[in-house]
Amino acid sequence: MWEVIGQEGAVSLLKHSLDENRLSHAYLFIGPPHIGKMTLAKNLAQALNCQSEEKPCRECDSCKKILENKHSDVQVIDLAHNEEADTERKFIGVEQIDGILHDASLPPFEGSYKVFIIEKAELLSIGAANRLLKTLEEPEAKVVFILLTTNEKRLLKTVVSRCQRIELKPMPLEEEAKVLEAKGATAEQARLLAGLSHGCLGWAITASGDPQILTNRQEMLEEIIGIVKGDSEGRFTYAAKLASGFTQNRQGVYDTLDMCRDLWRDLLLVKTDCAGMITNIDRQDELAKMAAGYSLRQIRSAIKSIESAAEQLRQNVNQRLALEVMMLDLPRLEVKASPVV
Repeated sequence: MWEVIGQEGAVSLLKHSLDENRLSHAYLFIGPPHIGKMTLAKNLAQALNCQSEEKPCRECDSCKKILENKHSDVQVIDLAHNEEADTERKFIGVEQIDGILHDASLPPFEGSYKVFIIEKAELLSIGAANRLLKTLEEPEAKVVFILLTTNEKRLLKTVVSRCQRIELKPMPLEEEAKVLEAKGATAEQARLLAGLSHGCLGWAITASGDPQILTNRQEMLEEIIGIVKGDSEGRFTYAAKLASGFTQNRQGVYDTLDMCRDLWRDLLLVKTDCAGMITNIDRQDELAKMAAGYSLRQIRSAIKSIESAAEQLRQNVNQRLALEVMMLDLPRLEVKASPVV
C-alpha cells in the first residue's frame, strides 16, 4: 500500500511502470516542501525491494528497514551529510556524490535494487551535478536515483533531461480538510490547517499533532502585523533582524516572507469580498479592519514587493538591502480620523 495521500496521478504512474517493468533509472520529484516527495520516494524504494506480492506492503523487514533508514541498499543524501559546508554557502558536494557513485557500482547487498534519494537536489554543486550526470547517462543495472526538488530551475537542464519528471501538486483545500477531519481534527481546525499548509498535507498533519507549531505561527504573525502597522524605524530593525539570520536559517526567512505574503493576500481577498478563501481564518475580524485602510492598488503592490524580495534573496543579492527596500515599499495603514464634534 502506498502511503502518500492526495497524489493519485504520481502513484498511478509509478505503479504502472512497476507492473509493466518499465522503470526509469532516474526520477525527479518536484513540489513544495511537505507535499510528500520523501514519502513517495521511500514508497518507491519499498516497492522495488518489497518481499511481499502486494508491493509495497510496508510490513516486511525490507519495507520497515527502508522506512527507518536502516536498509543497506537505500540511501538518503542531503545537506545534513555535508559536514564541511559553511553557513554562507551550503551545497551537496562532489565528495558526497562520489561516495554514492562508488556504492552504485556495487551489486545490491540485501535487496533487489539500490536506491539513492537525493533530497534538495537543487543544492547540488556544479561539480556534483556533473559527476551525477555521467552516471545518469550510463546507468548501472538495478540502480534507481530519485531526486527531490522544490525548484527544478536551479538544477542543470542536462540533469533534468535524464530524469523522468513527476510533479506533485498541492491538494485542494476542501479535500485536504476532509483528510484532516478523518484523522481527528475538528472542522474548524481542519480548515485552518488546510489553508495554512497551502495544500501540503504533510505540514498540516505534523502541525495537528504539535501545538507548538501553531503557537510559533501566532507569534510570528503578531510580529509581522505589528511591523506592518508600525513606523519606519521598526521596519528597518526587522529587516536587519531577518538579514542577520539569513545565512544561518535561509528557510526561516523564506517562511517569514511567505507568511507576510499570505497576510497581504488575505487583505486582497477581504477587499474583493472573497473572505471565505483567506488563509488566516482565525484573524478574519482583524483582517477586515486592516483591509479598510488600504486600496487594492496598495495591496497588490505590497504582494509584488514581497515576492520580488524573495526572488532577489534566491539570486544572492545583498540581503539587507533587498529586505529594506521591501519594507520601504510596503504601504502605510491609513487611519481615518474621527469627525470633530
